[in-house]
Amino acid sequence: MKLIKFLSTGCWFLAIACLLVSCSALAGEEKIEAFLSPSAPGPGQEFRLILVSESQEKFMGSDLNVISLNPHHQEIRLNLHKKNGGPPFWQWWSGQTSLPGKYRLIIRRRRQVIKTLEFEVSAATRQPESSACYWFAENIWNRGKENLYSAWIEALFGDSQEKDSWPNLSMALNDPERNFLYNHLGLGEDRSQYQLQPDCADNPFVLRGYFAWKLRLPFGFHACSRGSLGQMPVCQKWFNNEMPAPRGNEAYKFYRLMRLVMDTVHSGTARTALKAEVSDYYPLPLTQRDLRPGTVFADPYGHTLVIVHWQPQLKDKPGEMLAVDAQPDNTVGIKRFWPGNFLFATEEVVGQPGFKAFRPIIRKNNKLELMTNREIETSQDYGNVSFEQLNLNPEDFYDRMDRLINPRPLAPEVVLKELFLALHEQLLVRVDSVEMAEKFKRAHPGYVIPMPSGAAIFQTSGPWEDYSTPNRDLRLLIAIDTIKSFPEKVVKAPERYKIGRSESHEKIRNRLARTSSSLARELKISYRRSDGSLWVLTLEEVIGREEAFEMGYNPNDCVEYRWGASPGSEEYCTCRGLAPAAQRKKMEAVRIWFKKRLHPPT
Repeated sequence: MKLIKFLSTGCWFLAIACLLVSCSALAGEEKIEAFLSPSAPGPGQEFRLILVSESQEKFMGSDLNVISLNPHHQEIRLNLHKKNGGPPFWQWWSGQTSLPGKYRLIIRRRRQVIKTLEFEVSAATRQPESSACYWFAENIWNRGKENLYSAWIEALFGDSQEKDSWPNLSMALNDPERNFLYNHLGLGEDRSQYQLQPDCADNPFVLRGYFAWKLRLPFGFHACSRGSLGQMPVCQKWFNNEMPAPRGNEAYKFYRLMRLVMDTVHSGTARTALKAEVSDYYPLPLTQRDLRPGTVFADPYGHTLVIVHWQPQLKDKPGEMLAVDAQPDNTVGIKRFWPGNFLFATEEVVGQPGFKAFRPIIRKNNKLELMTNREIETSQDYGNVSFEQLNLNPEDFYDRMDRLINPRPLAPEVVLKELFLALHEQLLVRVDSVEMAEKFKRAHPGYVIPMPSGAAIFQTSGPWEDYSTPNRDLRLLIAIDTIKSFPEKVVKAPERYKIGRSESHEKIRNRLARTSSSLARELKISYRRSDGSLWVLTLEEVIGREEAFEMGYNPNDCVEYRWGASPGSEEYCTCRGLAPAAQRKKMEAVRIWFKKRLHPPT
């Protein structure tokens, strides 16, 4: 593959072209995108072929097969590595080269050829010239690239379960079984010593930036204000990949740009007004077609998640929408959609939350620019700007999402069990977070972690951000409320559940009360007390301690206090110290926010 030299805004660079070709399949059928990685395979190297379409019926059946003809026209059958999606639908095939020369890929359904493409294998060493910018945007964002981005996100995380996590994002990206862009540039760029460790606000940008870097697409981000109760977050200065960059190799320059992302992006970035045009995101319709892998959810309290997979509803099992998020300790984990993870509110909050997509970046007059809402709305590649989430009340929001995830009625006991399992998973994650604070305290005996005042307890930096849990505990309280209010939700809308027509409201409540009681006693967690001994709590006990969790987020308190143990009890007797009185006074002053389940103004 030829290397082409580009000049843009003082940025010379030797572009490494990637092969991304579209094909119109049979007449009248939707397009299939075919993507080959790495961009220029070498002799004996494994390569990946990714096929993507918005139509499941066109090519995703088991009758699809792919063969490769090597330079001697010998057939090499490719293996199906994984497939998933919907929409877009995709398949990941893997093959291996042998000799230098031209190869031909033939994609067939039954005996009918639906796509062919050629690529060249060369033994030449890849030595790109250094450039003055981070990378030049040789390619443009369009529907095909967005579909491929969704496929990449789903391939990276979509086969994971809710309990799965990674110590940092680099651990996932460095797995070639998940990342079909691993070493795509052919420079060993993923074997560098640089670690990507974004927090929740940065994570969507680092994922988008990584994909754009590999495919030579535009990438950018704003410096924004955090906003306040009476003022939306406002974005001002815009950074992009064609800015002057420090000297260094591909991996170093990419890492430096991501460091700038992590130093610039924060919780206000994703909460800009839904109609704001000077922003990195635009709002989407609440449909499964639009809420595809790669979509970002910004909650009103500063957390962001990225959709990775839709698990369809089965006969007796609810569907799921899974997402990935990052935490202050840099862990990256899978979360399911439910109010305990996806908080939505539009009153008394800072900014405007909801599901959003990255605003496309285009080239105008040889300069990168963000598309306006009008341009997105009228674009054949996009056309999906929607303001339906604006001022939507939480009840309607969750009802609409429930209908997307579970379009058919389910027995209420089945749904209630899933809610308890989601709460259980949320508590297991909290166990790890609290234990992490205990490890820090054991390593720093006598050290008191400074506590900020007021709303800063939710948004700060340093040890308090790393080891306190106010945001997590606010979500925990809302999760408990969700379970406690579920019977009334069923009574209010019985048509959404498998309920007998003659069944009275009292009978429904009694049924669900028995199910709740059984699940609450059956599900348990355990945490390590101050003396190292394990203590077991049932979910029944946890739910009964919700008032204690209004004051359980301070890492300076003993672990027993943070789990709601009553002073004087056997559980509490191992407690070794509480937060200073001055910090306790600060916590009492803001307790009303937890009691009312409202995040404070920032």
